[in-house]
Amino acid sequence: MNRLSLGDISDLRAYEREREDFRREVIALKKLRRLAVGPVITVVFENRTTMRFQIQEMARAEKMMSDAALEEELRAYNPLIPEVGELSLTVFLELTAQEQLHEWLPRLVGIERSFVLRIGEVANRVEVRCEVDESHATQLTRQEITASVHYVRFRMKLSEQQRFIAEQVTLATDHHSYQHECPLSKETKDSLIADWT
Repeated sequence: MNRLSLGDISDLRAYEREREDFRREVIALKKLRRLAVGPVITVVFENRTTMRFQIQEMARAEKMMSDAALEEELRAYNPLIPEVGELSLTVFLELTAQEQLHEWLPRLVGIERSFVLRIGEVANRVEVRCEVDESHATQLTRQEITASVHYVRFRMKLSEQQRFIAEQVTLATDHHSYQHECPLSKETKDSLIADWT
C-alpha cells in the first residue's frame, strides 16, 4: 500500500470543504474495521484512508500550515499503513473511570504483544503473532503499567494470506490476565483484503 505524501494532505481550507463527506466515509469504514476483543479492548484495523483522516484531523486541530509540520505527522503515521499481506492495528484500552485505570493498566502490562490471528479450524489452525515496533515499545511500554493505546502489526507469509482470504479468522489475545477472542466477519475480512489489492 502506498505511503502518504504531502500531496495527499489537503490544506486547511480545502479540507474543510471535503471534511463532512470524508468523515462519513471514514466512520463507515471504521465501523467495518472496529472489533471489541473482550470487555475492555477495542481494536481498529488501520489503512491509508484512516491514516489520512488522522493526519488531516491533527492538522486541522493544530492549525498546521507548514510542510515541515505535516512531514512530521507523515513520519509518525505512515508506518501504520499496512503493506500487502500485513494488518495494522490500533489497540485501545477502553477505560474511563479512575478505578478501571488503576485496576487494568497494571494488569495488562505486555498486552501489546499478546495479539494472535487464528486462521482456520482448530484442527488445522495456523497462528500469526503480532509484532510491536521497537520505537513504540520504548515509548509506550513500562514495567509496572501499560499505556491505553498501542500499535501492532501482523505480517503474513503468502500461504497465511491465502488462508486468511479463504478461511475463518479470529483475533485473539493470550495475555495471562486477558484471554479473549473475536471472529472477523466476512465484511471485515473483505475490507481488510481490499487493502492488499
